[in-house]
Amino acid sequence: MATKTKATPAKITHPKERYMYWYESMQLQRKFEEKAGQLYGQQKIRGFCHLYIGQEACSSGGVSALTKDDKWITAYRDHGIPLALGTDPNAIMAELFGKATGTTKGKGGSMHIFDKEHNFVGGHGIVGAQIPLGAGIAFAEKYNKTTNLCICLFGDGAVRQGALHEAFNMAMTWKLPVIFVVENNGYAMGTSVNRTSNVTDLYTIGEAYDMPSEPVDGMDVEAVHEAVSRAAERARSGQGPTFLEFKTYRYRGHSMSDPQKYRTKEEVEEYKKRDPIEMVKSTILTNGIATEEDLAAIDAKIKQQVEDAVKFSEESPWPDASEIFKDIYVQEDYPFIMD
Repeated sequence: MATKTKATPAKITHPKERYMYWYESMQLQRKFEEKAGQLYGQQKIRGFCHLYIGQEACSSGGVSALTKDDKWITAYRDHGIPLALGTDPNAIMAELFGKATGTTKGKGGSMHIFDKEHNFVGGHGIVGAQIPLGAGIAFAEKYNKTTNLCICLFGDGAVRQGALHEAFNMAMTWKLPVIFVVENNGYAMGTSVNRTSNVTDLYTIGEAYDMPSEPVDGMDVEAVHEAVSRAAERARSGQGPTFLEFKTYRYRGHSMSDPQKYRTKEEVEEYKKRDPIEMVKSTILTNGIATEEDLAAIDAKIKQQVEDAVKFSEESPWPDASEIFKDIYVQEDYPFIMD
Protein backbone atom coordinates (compact mmCIF):
# COMPACT_ATOMS: atom_id res chain seq x y z
CA MET A 1 0.00 0.00 0.00
CA ALA A 2 1.26 3.47 -0.85
CA THR A 3 2.34 5.77 1.97
CA LYS A 4 -0.23 8.45 2.87
CA THR A 5 0.63 11.93 4.11
CA LYS A 6 -1.48 15.04 4.46
CA ALA A 7 -1.49 17.32 1.43
CA THR A 8 -0.31 20.85 2.16
CA PRO A 9 0.46 23.65 -0.31
CA ALA A 10 4.20 24.09 -0.70
CA LYS A 11 6.38 27.06 -1.50
CA ILE A 12 7.69 26.90 -5.02
CA THR A 13 11.10 25.32 -5.56
CA HIS A 14 10.85 25.02 -9.35
CA PRO A 15 10.35 27.49 -12.23
CA LYS A 16 6.79 28.75 -12.57
CA GLU A 17 6.58 27.35 -16.09
CA ARG A 18 7.21 23.85 -14.73
CA TYR A 19 4.26 24.06 -12.35
CA MET A 20 2.06 25.14 -15.23
CA TYR A 21 3.32 22.26 -17.37
CA TRP A 22 2.59 19.83 -14.55
CA TYR A 23 -0.94 21.10 -14.12
CA GLU A 24 -1.81 21.05 -17.82
CA SER A 25 -0.07 17.74 -18.48
CA MET A 26 -1.71 15.91 -15.59
CA GLN A 27 -5.10 17.44 -16.27
CA LEU A 28 -4.94 16.37 -19.92
CA GLN A 29 -4.17 12.81 -18.85
CA ARG A 30 -7.00 12.83 -16.30
CA LYS A 31 -9.66 14.16 -18.66
CA PHE A 32 -8.49 11.95 -21.53
CA GLU A 33 -8.69 8.84 -19.35
CA GLU A 34 -12.07 9.79 -17.90
CA LYS A 35 -13.42 10.14 -21.43
CA ALA A 36 -11.82 6.83 -22.45
CA GLY A 37 -13.63 5.16 -19.57
CA GLN A 38 -16.94 6.61 -20.72
CA LEU A 39 -16.35 5.53 -24.31
CA TYR A 40 -15.47 2.03 -23.17
CA GLY A 41 -18.84 1.83 -21.44
CA GLN A 42 -20.44 2.85 -24.76
CA GLN A 43 -18.46 0.07 -26.52
CA LYS A 44 -16.73 2.57 -28.78
CA ILE A 45 -13.44 1.39 -27.23
CA ARG A 46 -13.16 -2.37 -26.92
CA GLY A 47 -10.71 -5.00 -25.78
CA PHE A 48 -8.40 -4.32 -22.88
CA CYS A 49 -8.19 -0.85 -21.39
CA HIS A 50 -6.18 0.19 -18.33
CA LEU A 51 -6.64 3.75 -17.08
CA TYR A 52 -3.92 5.92 -15.51
CA ILE A 53 -6.24 8.00 -13.31
CA GLY A 54 -4.47 8.87 -10.05
CA GLN A 55 -0.96 8.10 -11.29
CA GLU A 56 -0.41 11.20 -13.45
CA ALA A 57 2.41 12.59 -11.28
CA CYS A 58 4.55 9.58 -12.22
CA SER A 59 4.56 10.51 -15.91
CA SER A 60 4.55 14.32 -15.76
CA GLY A 61 7.22 14.51 -13.06
CA GLY A 62 9.45 12.16 -15.02
CA VAL A 63 9.03 13.98 -18.32
CA SER A 64 9.99 17.34 -16.80
CA ALA A 65 13.18 15.80 -15.37
CA LEU A 66 14.45 14.26 -18.61
CA THR A 67 15.30 15.40 -22.13
CA LYS A 68 13.44 14.90 -25.38
CA ASP A 69 16.16 12.49 -26.53
CA ASP A 70 15.72 10.07 -23.63
CA LYS A 71 13.75 6.90 -24.27
CA TRP A 72 10.61 5.70 -22.45
CA ILE A 73 9.22 2.19 -22.17
CA THR A 74 6.37 0.96 -19.99
CA ALA A 75 3.71 -1.71 -19.50
CA TYR A 76 0.14 -1.66 -20.79
CA ARG A 77 -1.22 1.19 -18.62
CA ASP A 78 0.28 3.37 -21.28
CA HIS A 79 -1.97 6.26 -22.31
CA GLY A 80 -0.67 8.81 -19.81
CA ILE A 81 3.05 8.79 -20.59
CA PRO A 82 2.78 9.60 -24.32
CA LEU A 83 0.29 12.37 -23.51
CA ALA A 84 2.84 13.83 -21.08
CA LEU A 85 5.56 13.51 -23.72
CA GLY A 86 3.51 15.42 -26.28
CA THR A 87 1.99 12.72 -28.48
CA ASP A 88 -1.09 13.96 -30.32
CA PRO A 89 -4.22 13.05 -28.28
CA ASN A 90 -6.03 12.45 -31.59
CA ALA A 91 -3.63 9.66 -32.50
CA ILE A 92 -3.84 8.03 -29.08
CA MET A 93 -7.64 8.14 -29.00
CA ALA A 94 -7.81 6.80 -32.55
CA GLU A 95 -5.62 3.89 -31.50
CA LEU A 96 -8.04 3.12 -28.67
CA PHE A 97 -10.81 3.09 -31.27
CA GLY A 98 -8.72 0.75 -33.47
CA LYS A 99 -8.65 3.25 -36.32
CA ALA A 100 -6.04 3.57 -39.09
CA THR A 101 -5.07 7.06 -37.87
CA GLY A 102 -3.93 5.70 -34.50
CA THR A 103 -0.38 5.68 -33.21
CA THR A 104 0.09 2.11 -34.42
CA LYS A 105 -2.41 2.29 -37.30
CA GLY A 106 -5.13 0.68 -35.21
CA LYS A 107 -3.17 -2.55 -34.88
CA GLY A 108 -2.10 -2.21 -31.26
CA GLY A 109 -5.02 -0.80 -29.36
CA SER A 110 -4.91 0.44 -25.77
CA MET A 111 -2.00 -1.68 -24.60
CA HIS A 112 0.40 -0.92 -27.44
CA ILE A 113 0.79 2.82 -27.91
CA PHE A 114 4.08 3.75 -29.64
CA ASP A 115 5.49 7.09 -30.76
CA LYS A 116 8.93 7.14 -32.37
CA GLU A 117 8.91 10.94 -32.71
CA HIS A 118 8.66 11.36 -28.94
CA ASN A 119 10.90 8.38 -28.11
CA PHE A 120 8.09 6.40 -26.55
CA VAL A 121 9.05 2.78 -27.16
CA GLY A 122 5.74 1.46 -26.14
CA GLY A 123 3.30 -0.09 -23.99
CA HIS A 124 3.95 -3.80 -23.64
CA GLY A 125 1.36 -6.43 -22.83
CA ILE A 126 3.53 -9.19 -21.38
CA VAL A 127 4.04 -8.53 -17.66
CA GLY A 128 7.66 -7.52 -17.05
CA ALA A 129 8.76 -8.06 -20.66
CA GLN A 130 9.72 -4.40 -21.04
CA ILE A 131 12.30 -4.60 -18.23
CA PRO A 132 15.06 -6.38 -20.21
CA LEU A 133 14.01 -4.34 -23.26
CA GLY A 134 14.61 -1.17 -21.26
CA ALA A 135 18.07 -2.42 -20.33
CA GLY A 136 18.70 -3.19 -23.99
CA ILE A 137 17.68 0.31 -25.08
CA ALA A 138 20.08 1.72 -22.48
CA PHE A 139 22.82 -0.59 -23.78
CA ALA A 140 22.29 0.82 -27.28
CA GLU A 141 22.66 4.37 -25.97
CA LYS A 142 25.90 3.46 -24.19
CA TYR A 143 27.22 1.53 -27.20
CA ASN A 144 26.53 4.52 -29.44
CA LYS A 145 28.25 6.82 -26.94
CA THR A 146 25.28 9.17 -26.50
CA THR A 147 24.37 10.98 -23.30
CA ASN A 148 20.81 9.67 -23.46
CA LEU A 149 19.18 7.24 -21.06
CA CYS A 150 16.16 4.97 -20.92
CA ILE A 151 13.50 5.15 -18.23
CA CYS A 152 11.77 1.80 -17.84
CA LEU A 153 8.49 1.64 -15.90
CA PHE A 154 6.55 -1.38 -14.69
CA GLY A 155 3.91 -2.25 -12.11
CA ASP A 156 4.36 -3.88 -8.73
CA GLY A 157 3.09 -7.18 -10.14
CA ALA A 158 6.05 -7.33 -12.53
CA VAL A 159 8.59 -7.25 -9.71
CA ARG A 160 8.13 -10.99 -9.22
CA GLN A 161 9.28 -11.73 -12.77
CA GLY A 162 12.66 -13.40 -13.14
CA ALA A 163 13.54 -11.13 -16.07
CA LEU A 164 13.74 -8.20 -13.64
CA HIS A 165 16.59 -9.84 -11.74
CA GLU A 166 18.48 -10.77 -14.90
CA ALA A 167 18.11 -7.21 -16.22
CA PHE A 168 19.12 -5.65 -12.88
CA ASN A 169 22.27 -7.75 -12.70
CA MET A 170 23.26 -7.00 -16.29
CA ALA A 171 22.49 -3.28 -15.98
CA MET A 172 24.65 -2.94 -12.88
CA THR A 173 27.47 -5.05 -14.27
CA TRP A 174 27.66 -2.92 -17.41
CA LYS A 175 26.62 0.34 -15.70
CA LEU A 176 23.87 0.96 -18.21
CA PRO A 177 22.15 4.39 -18.34
CA VAL A 178 18.72 3.17 -17.28
CA ILE A 179 16.25 4.28 -14.62
CA PHE A 180 14.07 1.40 -13.47
CA VAL A 181 10.77 2.53 -11.97
CA VAL A 182 8.14 0.41 -10.26
CA GLU A 183 4.81 2.23 -10.15
CA ASN A 184 3.60 0.58 -6.97
CA ASN A 185 -0.13 1.20 -6.82
CA GLY A 186 -0.49 -1.46 -4.17
CA TYR A 187 -2.54 -4.14 -5.85
CA ALA A 188 -1.03 -5.34 -9.16
CA MET A 189 -4.08 -6.82 -10.93
CA GLY A 190 -6.05 -7.19 -7.72
CA THR A 191 -3.89 -8.75 -5.02
CA SER A 192 -2.03 -6.58 -2.53
CA VAL A 193 1.75 -6.51 -2.37
CA ASN A 194 1.52 -7.72 1.23
CA ARG A 195 -0.06 -10.98 0.03
CA THR A 196 2.32 -11.63 -2.87
CA SER A 197 5.77 -10.51 -1.79
CA ASN A 198 7.94 -11.19 1.24
CA VAL A 199 9.62 -7.84 0.47
CA THR A 200 7.03 -5.07 0.63
CA ASP A 201 9.43 -2.11 0.39
CA LEU A 202 10.05 -2.95 -3.23
CA TYR A 203 12.90 -0.49 -3.75
CA THR A 204 15.09 -2.60 -1.46
CA ILE A 205 15.22 -5.30 -4.14
CA GLY A 206 17.68 -3.13 -6.06
CA GLU A 207 20.03 -3.09 -3.09
CA ALA A 208 20.80 -6.78 -3.67
CA TYR A 209 22.62 -5.64 -6.82
CA ASP A 210 24.26 -2.60 -5.16
CA MET A 211 21.94 -0.49 -7.28
CA PRO A 212 21.11 2.97 -5.87
CA SER A 213 17.46 2.60 -4.86
CA GLU A 214 14.93 4.79 -3.11
CA PRO A 215 11.20 5.18 -2.40
CA VAL A 216 9.40 8.16 -3.91
CA ASP A 217 6.02 9.72 -3.12
CA GLY A 218 4.37 9.01 -6.45
CA MET A 219 1.43 11.28 -5.65
CA ASP A 220 3.76 14.30 -5.47
CA VAL A 221 4.92 15.46 -8.90
CA GLU A 222 7.75 17.51 -7.38
CA ALA A 223 9.12 14.50 -5.53
CA VAL A 224 8.97 12.45 -8.74
CA HIS A 225 10.80 15.15 -10.72
CA GLU A 226 13.56 15.44 -8.14
CA ALA A 227 14.09 11.68 -7.79
CA VAL A 228 14.23 11.18 -11.56
CA SER A 229 16.63 14.13 -11.88
CA ARG A 230 19.02 12.52 -9.39
CA ALA A 231 18.82 9.19 -11.17
CA ALA A 232 19.39 10.84 -14.57
CA GLU A 233 22.49 12.59 -13.30
CA ARG A 234 23.92 9.26 -12.16
CA ALA A 235 23.10 7.60 -15.47
CA ARG A 236 24.62 10.35 -17.61
CA SER A 237 27.79 10.45 -15.53
CA GLY A 238 28.46 6.76 -16.16
CA GLN A 239 27.45 5.52 -12.72
CA GLY A 240 24.77 3.21 -14.10
CA PRO A 241 21.18 2.43 -13.18
CA THR A 242 18.86 3.50 -10.38
CA PHE A 243 15.77 1.76 -9.05
CA LEU A 244 12.91 4.02 -7.93
CA GLU A 245 9.72 2.89 -6.23
CA PHE A 246 6.94 5.35 -7.02
CA LYS A 247 4.37 4.81 -4.26
CA THR A 248 1.23 5.75 -6.13
CA TYR A 249 -2.43 4.81 -6.36
CA ARG A 250 -4.91 4.11 -9.13
CA TYR A 251 -8.43 5.38 -8.52
CA ARG A 252 -9.99 2.97 -11.02
CA GLY A 253 -9.74 -0.79 -11.28
CA HIS A 254 -6.83 -2.65 -12.82
CA SER A 255 -8.80 -2.78 -16.05
CA MET A 256 -12.33 -1.90 -17.08
CA SER A 257 -13.62 -5.31 -15.96
CA ASP A 258 -12.20 -5.08 -12.43
CA PRO A 259 -14.93 -5.11 -9.70
CA GLN A 260 -12.35 -3.85 -7.13
CA LYS A 261 -13.56 -6.03 -4.29
CA TYR A 262 -10.07 -6.17 -2.78
CA ARG A 263 -10.25 -2.59 -1.39
CA THR A 264 -12.79 -0.32 0.23
CA LYS A 265 -14.37 2.82 -1.17
CA GLU A 266 -13.15 4.61 1.94
CA GLU A 267 -9.55 3.75 1.07
CA VAL A 268 -9.92 5.17 -2.43
CA GLU A 269 -11.46 8.38 -1.08
CA GLU A 270 -8.61 8.72 1.41
CA TYR A 271 -6.07 8.69 -1.39
CA LYS A 272 -8.07 11.19 -3.42
CA LYS A 273 -7.40 13.69 -0.64
CA ARG A 274 -3.80 13.66 -1.90
CA ASP A 275 -4.71 13.99 -5.54
CA PRO A 276 -1.58 15.07 -7.49
CA ILE A 277 -3.47 17.54 -9.65
CA GLU A 278 -5.14 19.21 -6.70
CA MET A 279 -1.79 19.45 -4.89
CA VAL A 280 -0.19 21.28 -7.82
CA LYS A 281 -3.26 23.45 -8.28
CA SER A 282 -3.05 24.46 -4.62
CA THR A 283 0.65 25.33 -4.96
CA ILE A 284 -0.02 27.38 -8.09
CA LEU A 285 -2.84 29.39 -6.53
CA THR A 286 -1.24 29.81 -3.11
CA ASN A 287 1.96 31.18 -4.61
CA GLY A 288 0.29 33.40 -7.20
CA ILE A 289 1.72 31.55 -10.20
CA ALA A 290 -1.67 31.71 -11.92
CA THR A 291 -5.27 32.60 -11.12
CA GLU A 292 -8.41 30.48 -10.96
CA GLU A 293 -9.38 32.04 -14.29
CA ASP A 294 -6.04 31.01 -15.85
CA LEU A 295 -6.54 27.41 -14.74
CA ALA A 296 -10.15 27.43 -15.89
CA ALA A 297 -8.95 28.48 -19.34
CA ILE A 298 -6.52 25.54 -19.39
CA ASP A 299 -9.34 23.21 -18.33
CA ALA A 300 -11.53 24.50 -21.16
CA LYS A 301 -8.73 24.01 -23.67
CA ILE A 302 -8.20 20.44 -22.49
CA LYS A 303 -11.92 19.68 -22.64
CA GLN A 304 -11.92 20.82 -26.26
CA GLN A 305 -8.78 18.77 -27.03
CA VAL A 306 -10.45 15.63 -25.72
CA GLU A 307 -13.70 16.33 -27.59
CA ASP A 308 -11.70 16.92 -30.77
CA ALA A 309 -9.85 13.63 -30.24
CA VAL A 310 -13.13 11.74 -29.95
CA LYS A 311 -14.54 13.41 -33.09
CA PHE A 312 -11.32 12.68 -34.99
CA SER A 313 -11.44 9.04 -33.94
CA GLU A 314 -15.10 8.53 -34.78
CA GLU A 315 -14.56 10.01 -38.25
CA SER A 316 -11.33 8.13 -38.98
CA PRO A 317 -11.36 5.03 -41.21
CA TRP A 318 -10.82 1.47 -40.09
CA PRO A 319 -7.56 -0.16 -41.20
CA ASP A 320 -7.74 -1.65 -44.68
CA ALA A 321 -7.54 -5.42 -44.91
CA SER A 322 -4.36 -5.03 -46.98
CA GLU A 323 -2.59 -3.77 -43.83
CA ILE A 324 -2.75 -7.12 -42.06
CA PHE A 325 0.63 -8.35 -43.31
CA LYS A 326 2.41 -5.00 -43.10
CA ASP A 327 4.68 -3.82 -40.26
CA ILE A 328 5.62 -7.40 -39.38
CA TYR A 329 9.28 -7.18 -40.38
CA VAL A 330 11.50 -4.18 -41.15
CA GLN A 331 12.45 -5.88 -44.42
CA GLU A 332 9.32 -5.30 -46.48
CA ASP A 333 9.88 -8.25 -48.82
CA TYR A 334 10.80 -10.73 -46.06
CA PRO A 335 9.34 -14.11 -47.16
CA PHE A 336 7.35 -14.92 -44.04
CA ILE A 337 4.38 -16.02 -46.14
CA MET A 338 5.16 -19.05 -48.29
CA ASP A 339 3.01 -20.25 -51.17
